[in-house]
Amino acid sequence: MVNAKSSDSLTTLPSPPCSVVFSGRPVIGRRQAIAQGLGLIGAIGFLCASSSSAFGAPSCPSILNRTFPRLQDDAPQSLCQYQGKVLLVVNTASYCGFTNQYAGLEALYARYKDQGLVVLGFPSNDFGNQEPGSSAQIAEFCSNTFGVQFPMFAKSRVTGPQSNPLFAELSRLSDAPSWNFHKYLIDRNGRLVRSYASAVSPSSRSLVSEIERALRASTSAS
Repeated sequence: MVNAKSSDSLTTLPSPPCSVVFSGRPVIGRRQAIAQGLGLIGAIGFLCASSSSAFGAPSCPSILNRTFPRLQDDAPQSLCQYQGKVLLVVNTASYCGFTNQYAGLEALYARYKDQGLVVLGFPSNDFGNQEPGSSAQIAEFCSNTFGVQFPMFAKSRVTGPQSNPLFAELSRLSDAPSWNFHKYLIDRNGRLVRSYASAVSPSSRSLVSEIERALRASTSAS
């Protein structure tokens, strides 16, 4: 029968290695405590990452999982920054009969950008040698002539085997551009809605209606 005494009298058992005894109770060693703490931090990180995936954290749609140099300075820009937006992708040129569509594209962007529309311009010299200038020249022309504020990227090919990856994929899903200012509308989930021929004006009722419909739609959880 054990006498009811203070815990200080019950410290006859050997303590674990590298441990400290307080009030008769062995306390784990410093290194063991650090190891357990690190293990707990790792477990919490894993659970957080798992829960983000489990609860459908948005991931970049495959069509946007690409990087292009910015027109003004060649700084790499990931299109993933536009996930969840409605995108109007356009191949542009400075010396084309449709070049004045820059004004309409900028007007669309200014009108709807707060609702989630982004116009993406891709200068190209593929048609009629109508974009012969350097990136600096193109940027200056767009800014000074039309006050373009929407994102634009360095000159690239938009047709044929050397087409840039975005236009290669869009051409696979729909019609390839046959001239400058071909347009592709992409919804908030990264799905192509439809393409529009060069002659379709940015103020066209059919295009504007589709943009407004896409802006009203929410992103899916899938």
